[in-house]
Amino acid sequence: MNHDQQLSEILMHLGENRQQYFNAVSPPIIQSSNFAFPTLNDFRNAFIDEAKNHLYTRGNNPTVAILRKKLAALEKAEDALVFASGMGAISAAILSQVKAGSHIVCVTSPYSWTHQLLTNYLPRFNVSHTYVDGTNPQAIEAAIQPNTSLLYLESPNSLTFALQDLKACAAIAKKHGIISCIDNSYASPIFQQPIESGIDIVVHSGSKYLNGHSDVVMGVLCSNQKMVDRIFKEEYMTFGGILSPHDASLAIRGLRTLEIRMQRTNQSAMKIAQFLEAHPKVEKVIHPHLPSFPQYELAIKQMKGTGGLFSLFLKAGEIEQVERFIQHLNGFLMAVSWGGHESLILPMAGFYKIPGKEDSTLPWNLVRLYIGLEDPDWLIEQLKKGLEAIGDVDI
Repeated sequence: MNHDQQLSEILMHLGENRQQYFNAVSPPIIQSSNFAFPTLNDFRNAFIDEAKNHLYTRGNNPTVAILRKKLAALEKAEDALVFASGMGAISAAILSQVKAGSHIVCVTSPYSWTHQLLTNYLPRFNVSHTYVDGTNPQAIEAAIQPNTSLLYLESPNSLTFALQDLKACAAIAKKHGIISCIDNSYASPIFQQPIESGIDIVVHSGSKYLNGHSDVVMGVLCSNQKMVDRIFKEEYMTFGGILSPHDASLAIRGLRTLEIRMQRTNQSAMKIAQFLEAHPKVEKVIHPHLPSFPQYELAIKQMKGTGGLFSLFLKAGEIEQVERFIQHLNGFLMAVSWGGHESLILPMAGFYKIPGKEDSTLPWNLVRLYIGLEDPDWLIEQLKKGLEAIGDVDI
C-alpha cells in the first residue's frame, strides 16, 4: 500500500466499523455521558482499562475513539488523546513529565499560553525552566541540567517560524534521558511527522488544520502506548479536559479534506508570499520555504510543505500607514488563530495603543497572514489595494 492509499484509508475509513451502526457512511454522534452494563462481570471488567472500555464519556466515548485512532495514525503514533483545547493537550503533556524540583528546557517565544504555564504557573510548584535558542542544537544541550526532565519544542513557531532540527533534538533528549515534546500545529502531520524523527510526544491545536473549519476548539496529544496510557490515567482523567462527542464528529468530518486543504493552502501561500516578497512596499517576508528564509535548507529537508501561515514586514515609516493598509484590505478577516477555510490577518499594530496596556515588544510593521482556501489571485488583488493605501515609502 503506497503513502497516498494509507493516508486515504486513515482519513476516510480507519476506526469506522460501519457494520456496528447500520452501515452508515458517517459515524453517529454517541451523545451519551454514561454507559450501562448487562452483567456484574461486564461492569467490573470495564474498570480494568477505562481508556479502552466505554464506561463514562469523561474517559472514553465511541465517537471520540474514532477520532483518536485517526489522529494517532496520521502522526505514526501508537495512540492519541483529544482535549477540549490545544492548551489542554500542551498542559497535560508538560505536567506529565514534571514534579517538584524538575527543570524544563523550552525554545524561546513559544505559544503565549505555553509561556504562561512555564513562566507564571509551574514555578509555584518548584518547576523551573530555561528558554533557549532552538535554532542552535548546541545551545539546547548546554541548557540541560541534572534535573531536566523535558525538552519542549515548537517547530516552526507561529510568528517568526524559527525551526529546530528535530533529529538532532531527539538525539540530545535520548542522550540525556529526558522526554522530548513538540507542538506540531504549524506543519500538521501532512507536512511533518516528528515521531519519525525520534520525538516522544506530539501535541496540536486541533482547532487549526486538523478540524479546518473554524468551528471546533480541540487539542491533540500523540505518543507511544505506554505514554498515552499513563497520561490518560493521570492528567487526562484528573483534570477532565475532554472533547465532546459532537466536536469529535465535526473534527472527523474536517479530517476528510485535510490533505486537499493542506495542499491548497500551501500552494496559495507560496504564490502570495512570492508576490509580496517582490513588492516595493514590503520590507521582508518570513516564509520557511522561501530561499530567503534563514533556515531554508532545514525547512525543505524537514517539512514537505508549510501550510498557509507566514509573516511580513511592511515598509512603512509610521504606524498610521500600517493602519491604512489594514483598513483598505478586503478578503482577509482580522482575527487570531488560523487553519480554517478563511484567510486571516493578525497585525502587530493591533497590540499598540490599547488603553491601559503596554505596547507590544514586536514591531508594529509586522503582519501575520494566513492564506485560506480562496482563489490566490483574488487575494493578491486585495493585497494590492491594501499596499497602495500605504502611500509613499522610501524605496
